[in-house]
Amino acid sequence: MKIGILGSGLMGGKLGTLWARCGHDVTFAYARSATKLERLARDANAASGSVAEAVRGADAILLAVHWSRIGDVLEQAGDLAGQVVLNCCVPLDESNTDLVVGTTTSGAEELARLRPDARWVSCFNTSPSESFAGVFARKDRAPRPHLLVYGDDAGAREVAHDLIRDIGFEPLEAGGLRAARFVEPFAMVTAELAYGQPGGPALTYRFEKLRN
Repeated sequence: MKIGILGSGLMGGKLGTLWARCGHDVTFAYARSATKLERLARDANAASGSVAEAVRGADAILLAVHWSRIGDVLEQAGDLAGQVVLNCCVPLDESNTDLVVGTTTSGAEELARLRPDARWVSCFNTSPSESFAGVFARKDRAPRPHLLVYGDDAGAREVAHDLIRDIGFEPLEAGGLRAARFVEPFAMVTAELAYGQPGGPALTYRFEKLRN
């Protein structure tokens, strides 16, 4: 699968690297410096390029930038018509302490309004990036940790499911994009558990329904 990674921070860097290890054709784009982008691509045995190059012909695109950079990266990406876009962004303020959107709408819904012809699906924003390497290393063990995934496009969700399983998670359907109004605040809870409580940031979760 050809995957364009828009964002070279912790989320984009780690997910892109692991997908490259799975054999996907990964292109990293959008960084503060070309040197950082080239080093990330070299270490992952992947490619680097402009945003336009990363999205051109991509089977899936990961949007992994700070909310303050959304306008800039989307302008460079174009209309994204017909393309599957995995969104892992949480609409945070500059200090990363408060949501700037919700709960009568959500970051995911606002992105869909900005690029209505893209095939949006949200995932990876409820598990800290520090968990990814450990989950990947244990991907052959059962049960796998859950990862919430939500969106209105069934085909885009299926693409996301495959990429989620490649990392080592089990995708857990959480509804349409409207669910983001509640999942994005939940992401703040997982961040508190990961970074604000003892035990380290490599947090995972799994929901179970009790059966009689």
